Amino acid sequence: MLSVIRRVLDRVLAVLCIIAFVALVAIVSWQVFTREVLNNSAPWTEEAARYTFVVLAVLAAAYVFSERGHIAVEILVEKLPPRLQKVMGVVIEALVVFFILITFIIGGSRVAENAWDQDIATLPLSVGQVFLVLPIAGVIIIFYSLAHVIGILAGVEKPVPEPDENAEAI
Repeated sequence: MLSVIRRVLDRVLAVLCIIAFVALVAIVSWQVFTREVLNNSAPWTEEAARYTFVVLAVLAAAYVFSERGHIAVEILVEKLPPRLQKVMGVVIEALVVFFILITFIIGGSRVAENAWDQDIATLPLSVGQVFLVLPIAGVIIIFYSLAHVIGILAGVEKPVPEPDENAEAI
């Protein structure tokens, strides 16, 4: 059941990230077109691009947690015996849950609440509505972290993420 929820959530996040990215490209393209061709830049494009980028970045960060693709330094954990690796994997996920709870869920909720009545001049949204993405992404990241803990304890997942051989390094 957990894997089904995870796959559905992965697909939803992937689609939302694609939509946000396409929207960002369209907004910036329209901004450049109106400024360079029409010599009259559309006033809403700068704020729309900024907030679309914020939403895209936060949703993409949540999506990355599904595959444990976040930044990790596993060299020290890999040197430990397998049992301690398992313990460290759970401890690391617990730290992720704590950090996300404090920053994304509690902090993000406060930011959204404080900015709820702060209108965005050129868009039919408030800043608080845009920043609701923080606690939502926080709940998703915590779900993924708990799923990883269950996977580690069940022996289905390795305590440290395996490097992706297909990933490109810069």
